[in-house]
Amino acid sequence: MSNRLIETLAGAAVIAVAVGFAAYSYSRAGINTVEGYEIKASFNRIDGLVVGNDVRISGVTVGSVTAQELDPDTYMAVVKMSLRSDLSLPMDSSAKIASDGLLGGKFVALEPGGDIDMIQAGGEIEYTQGSVNLEDLIGQVIYSSTNSSD
Repeated sequence: MSNRLIETLAGAAVIAVAVGFAAYSYSRAGINTVEGYEIKASFNRIDGLVVGNDVRISGVTVGSVTAQELDPDTYMAVVKMSLRSDLSLPMDSSAKIASDGLLGGKFVALEPGGDIDMIQAGGEIEYTQGSVNLEDLIGQVIYSSTNSSD
């Protein structure tokens, strides 16, 4: 009987530690949505970008990705983003899908333009650059190196 009690207590301790670790990880992960206004942008590909990823300007997080969908007419990926309400983007701003490094996650990098007119809530960023496919790049390097040795 005492063996079962010890095993039960040990199991409860393991579960408590796991729950504590999960709560700590979630609190430190910085997963939160930015309250503000929503804009959208259309990309030819958004490989690796998921809802909740950062939207950054000059490396500073200013928003988050709130939704993504496929436009059935153009077959472009439409990404909706929420930006801080104290931030105004010029109409000629651009957006691109960037990576946090070789194995890092994706984020939307915004580059403000110089236009005097600003994108309003619900507006769209016109100039975009999609995600770069790492496998395609590696394949091109391998193919070009085998072609040059002939």
